[in-house]
Amino acid sequence: MAAKDDFLIELLMDMGQVSQEQLDAAQELANLNGNGVVDTLVEQGVLQPIDVTHAMATYYGTELVDLGSVNFSDEIISLVPRHLAKKYNVVPIGKNDDTGAVIVAVADPSDLEVIDSLRMLLNTDVEIRVAPANEIEEIIEQCYGSGDNSLGKMIQEITEGEVNITGPGGVLDEIDDGSEVESDAPVIKLVNSIIVDAFRARASDIHLEPMQKTFRVRYRIDGNLHEVKGPPKRLQPSIITRLKIQSNMSIAEKRIPQDGRIQMNIGGRALDFRVSCLPTTHGESIVMRILDKEGIKLGLAELGFLTDDQQIFERLISMPDGILLVTGPTGSGKTTTLYACLNYINHPDRKIITVEDPVEYVLSGINQVHVNEMVGLTFSAALRAILRQAPNIIMVGEIRDLETASIAINASLTGHLVFSTLHTNDAPSAVTRLIDIGVKPFLIATSARAFMAQRLVRKICKKCGQPVPLTERERTILKIDEATERAGNVLKGPGCPNCKGGYRGRIGIFEIFQVGEEARRLIYEKLPASVLRAKARELGMRTLREDGIRKVLAGLTSADEVIQTTVTELEQ
Repeated sequence: MAAKDDFLIELLMDMGQVSQEQLDAAQELANLNGNGVVDTLVEQGVLQPIDVTHAMATYYGTELVDLGSVNFSDEIISLVPRHLAKKYNVVPIGKNDDTGAVIVAVADPSDLEVIDSLRMLLNTDVEIRVAPANEIEEIIEQCYGSGDNSLGKMIQEITEGEVNITGPGGVLDEIDDGSEVESDAPVIKLVNSIIVDAFRARASDIHLEPMQKTFRVRYRIDGNLHEVKGPPKRLQPSIITRLKIQSNMSIAEKRIPQDGRIQMNIGGRALDFRVSCLPTTHGESIVMRILDKEGIKLGLAELGFLTDDQQIFERLISMPDGILLVTGPTGSGKTTTLYACLNYINHPDRKIITVEDPVEYVLSGINQVHVNEMVGLTFSAALRAILRQAPNIIMVGEIRDLETASIAINASLTGHLVFSTLHTNDAPSAVTRLIDIGVKPFLIATSARAFMAQRLVRKICKKCGQPVPLTERERTILKIDEATERAGNVLKGPGCPNCKGGYRGRIGIFEIFQVGEEARRLIYEKLPASVLRAKARELGMRTLREDGIRKVLAGLTSADEVIQTTVTELEQ
């Protein structure tokens, strides 16, 4: 056992983090594979990286810092150059106003060589704090960027004045004739870097938000927003102008919201960006939705269906007629599910037409109609025209009113298979929602084949996911006994360079309410949503939480994700 492991193990045992039995088993395995005992304990899931970091901080009498609570402003990040931060895996977190010392977070406070090198290279005193190595790496990635062509480097060069940001007219992108400047202009490169970095980070949205003194950039990754190093506030007008030019918006109009689209090719993949521009107090806010055409070519299993639910769903979407509604709030993956359905049933002998607002993805072999209410092409108007095109299958982006609902239901009654979405919290509530907007119960009972509610939960990272027992709170809330837990494969990810906090990607959890003879009778009786839900469960409907529990036990997601996503079920 290495000397460094000796004191750590002793301290971890004193803190009650490791038992003698666990230590003996890890020691035996470490001797076989040549790894350190502490590293082996982490790999086995006995210890978490934060446990080791806490022990080291305690041993050296150094403060343990939560990097998530630090505001990494331009002023703080500039205290340590990028090449030093990456070389020594340190990140600046502040400056001591009394002594002038730079305060940095390190993973290993015992590495005196790193600390001495920083003191010499920065030509100032250095104070250290301790933080987990993976958190430091993540902050370096966010604030400095990952490579020579990264967003961080581009921002740093512009901030330090290494490139010129003004064109012949004084402001880079605002040229009298409205034409674009040369492709190598710095702000154009900066905008491209923001987009490319977001794509590489697997972001679904890019948020550029003007604050009072900063220009904030955030990426939505696996449903959560992550802030990255933003450009200087003075570049805000040029960046917004560049994006408005690219998406064919009016750069002269800054008082009203605008929408546009950008098409780009990144790494051989064709991407569409749906761009929204909104005037705010401190300037125009821009949100870019990244539409990756490759990302929607999913099979039903990739959506998150387990085998039994997948068989049910395949049967439902293969029916010759009827209506199937997918429900859930905005951002729950309803559109992706419908596109996966269309991909599954898209054959040359079937005519498929969709009506959407907007058409997010262009699908090969499918006729897609874009709603344009300004010229009178509403959902209902488009649906009436579509029925004269003799389709086999129709997809309606969303049922918003009685007219659209009536036409869609009548289409399903006349031999068409209709897919659509509805905004309700659970599957049985779709029935009461349709009744509330004016649809007759007997029409719903006759036409509906199924209602499916869904949510998205983050997937456990395959590279760092490891067995970790549920907490008592998680067992109580999810009603999982210890025997059931032992029979499953409960995993958690401590975090690694491959993921964000132990998660990578998302899958769906589903609640399928099949409409059989008994369910039709219940719908016709116009029962309240709560009663209908109880009856649906008696008929075999599995709730969102119950499906989520199955995926926790299968090691696909975490108990915490399921609890947070299905919190409304506590009230039902």
